[in-house]
Amino acid sequence: MKDSLVIIPTYNEKENIEKIIRKVFGLGFDFDILVIDDGSPDGTADIVKSLQSEYQGKLHLEQRVGKLGLGTAYIHGFKWALSHQYAYIFEMDADFSHNPEDLMRLKEACIEGADVAIGSRYVQGVNVVNWPMSRVLMSYFASMYVRLITRIDIQDATAGFKCYRRIVLETIPLDKIQFVGYAFQIEMKFTAIKYGFKVVEVPIIFTDRTEGVSKMSTRIFREAFVGVIEMKVNSWFRSYKRS
Repeated sequence: MKDSLVIIPTYNEKENIEKIIRKVFGLGFDFDILVIDDGSPDGTADIVKSLQSEYQGKLHLEQRVGKLGLGTAYIHGFKWALSHQYAYIFEMDADFSHNPEDLMRLKEACIEGADVAIGSRYVQGVNVVNWPMSRVLMSYFASMYVRLITRIDIQDATAGFKCYRRIVLETIPLDKIQFVGYAFQIEMKFTAIKYGFKVVEVPIIFTDRTEGVSKMSTRIFREAFVGVIEMKVNSWFRSYKRS
């Protein structure tokens, strides 16, 4: 079995992708990278291809046609990781808002007993750099809203920096995950907890991107707001027994 795979979904990340790849491989740990590019017109995938010979067997690329959504990109990556026998599977953004140096801290949390380790902005106060106050408040109160509706004890319910043990992704029926945007991150945490997996939060400092363009929008937040209620109601009629 292979060790660790970092999944990085991309859409128009030419300013960041080479730097994030070199940073992860420069850490000196046994991480492979899978970039899932949704047809970036800026040539992001071409940059990845140009690096593959340098990182042969370690850097992988899956190209999809069109902007299909963050959630479907990660589901695609999870299935790829399981079929290639990775033990630890990570989610990470390409824009350095997630510090690659925290990858090992997330993995260590799983080695020490967690099934899912979350890089949490809010488990020890508010650790966000360079975000406007409106964005901080929106994110912080979104997590409060999720806790209120779902009753899960996660301070950073919308976090997208995570490490999974493979058993979690083998157990969750990935084809039944409904949401493709912001709510995807919430649904994955909620579902993991409903299946009885141990989810822990590891404090990180989140730094907003300095290059490229954010993909966040008010539409994505609206999906999450309505989606959380729908997800909670649907859970009343669903079995979460492990096979």
